[in-house]
Amino acid sequence: MNLRPRRREDPEVNLTPLIDVVFLLLIFFMISTTFDREAELRVELPQATAEPGEPPPELLEITVNARGQYFVNDQQVVNSQPQTLKRAMQQVLAGRKELPVVIRSDGQAPYQAVVTVMDVARQLGLSQLSLATTQTPAE
Repeated sequence: MNLRPRRREDPEVNLTPLIDVVFLLLIFFMISTTFDREAELRVELPQATAEPGEPPPELLEITVNARGQYFVNDQQVVNSQPQTLKRAMQQVLAGRKELPVVIRSDGQAPYQAVVTVMDVARQLGLSQLSLATTQTPAE
């Protein structure tokens, strides 16, 4: 009989294939998972109708035609000078600075004419300014 002590070999475990399998599983789950956007803000927007609201009972309406001429409440201003427009607006306002101002401008009106109306309104201390537009038909 052979009584030599047997040398015991430690089993060797190769981890490379195991790591490969784990990476493949990780990639599979990353690609196949759908992500919810939990961090997205949820906001309920107010609803509005396309119909125009009721106009205020009294307002100051400035109209600018295609040639840059001014009309204050449908009365033509003598010339296109800012001082003349300011005097015409002061007459209609009669000291009321809370009166809303609606600027109705032709689409072909000079941009400077509209800016002049806004500048004169600011000089008079008017803060309720709005630009009138028309609604385009839905396609």
